[in-house]
Amino acid sequence: MTHFLFDPLPPVSVEIGGSNVRFPVRRIFCIGRNYAEHVREMGGDPDRDEPCYFTKASHSLVESGARIPYPPGTTDFHHEIELVVAIRYAGFEVAEDDALSLVFGYAVGLDMTRRDLQLASRSNKGPWDTGKDFENSAVIGTIAAADEIGHPSSGRIQLTVNGEQRQDSDLSHLIWSVPEIIAHLSRLYRLQPGDLIYTGTPDGVGPVRAGDRINGEVEGVGAVALSISS
Repeated sequence: MTHFLFDPLPPVSVEIGGSNVRFPVRRIFCIGRNYAEHVREMGGDPDRDEPCYFTKASHSLVESGARIPYPPGTTDFHHEIELVVAIRYAGFEVAEDDALSLVFGYAVGLDMTRRDLQLASRSNKGPWDTGKDFENSAVIGTIAAADEIGHPSSGRIQLTVNGEQRQDSDLSHLIWSVPEIIAHLSRLYRLQPGDLIYTGTPDGVGPVRAGDRINGEVEGVGAVALSISS
């Protein structure tokens, strides 16, 4: 029997729609700059360069309906709604035509961002860790199995804050499609069961404040909700 110096953290998992089993989470990958209009609003040029990735710790994950505190170290806390891919099977150097065979299902996620810290890191050509990877920064709704909903390549993706529309686009506007992302990412990492991939956010990102209520939805996939405690 293994003895630990202190109790290890419990495993991280996500609810699966219509099931009494849960999806265990291994790693969280995120892709940046994957909707042209969002790239432009962030001051970039949406040329189709290779995808830009960053990661979040699995224990930064919180499920839809959570109420979280406003994070420390920032005065510019932003919402970003995203389609999330849940990986079921391992894959390395996967062909694009085979990429979807790795997928268990899809969910709606929020990539919560300390924008001021991200932009400061970017201006110094440093990593985005403090702006992207922190407690409660990865929010996720219930996972819908691909066997039930298929593999969405189009459909409305939208977000409101206190009922006001902030983000409103379509999955068809992704610069890099889900199969392309999986194929490319699998050339850099050996993808494993339990990996999550946040596929990027459309334009309309913006700040939230204490007391705000965030609601997001991806057509045919599901919804996500988050409250910022006052």
